[in-house]
Amino acid sequence: MATITLRGNPTRVDGELPRRGASAPALLLTDKSLNDVGLDAFAGRRKVLNIVPSLDTPTCAQSTRHFNADAASLRDTVVLVVSADLPFGAARFCSVEGLANVVTLSTFRHAEFLDAWGVRIADGPLRGLTARAVVVLDVDDRVLHSELVPEIAQEPDYAAALAALG
Repeated sequence: MATITLRGNPTRVDGELPRRGASAPALLLTDKSLNDVGLDAFAGRRKVLNIVPSLDTPTCAQSTRHFNADAASLRDTVVLVVSADLPFGAARFCSVEGLANVVTLSTFRHAEFLDAWGVRIADGPLRGLTARAVVVLDVDDRVLHSELVPEIAQEPDYAAALAALG
């Protein structure tokens, strides 16, 4: 269990984010076409998981825009934006924002992701949503970088995430 903050107020997060060098836990999430997908859907590519509470918040929206811009120049890499947003809402957000370089995935049918990846907010007003985190995986799904952002309203360390890709 970790403690982060939401506007300065302590908030517990259950589980433990995968650490550098570990194999990524399995995942099953729902894409914009309502298909359930795992990491195998992105086999042979590096993955940046931008895990956010909801695209309907300013910081989540900004991190998605930022990673979308970065993704245009990343070789053999896919950016996966993981949130509790319904697939329809996430797709609409990307369409309105003109974001074509990220893949949105939803936890709405797959709460087990929150526990397996150590991002379940355990208390406070956002209880049950994901904490803000970034996990970078190599082509074999080994963790190159992981960051549990200490303040939910803060953006992740983009430079560190991208540096892990080499």
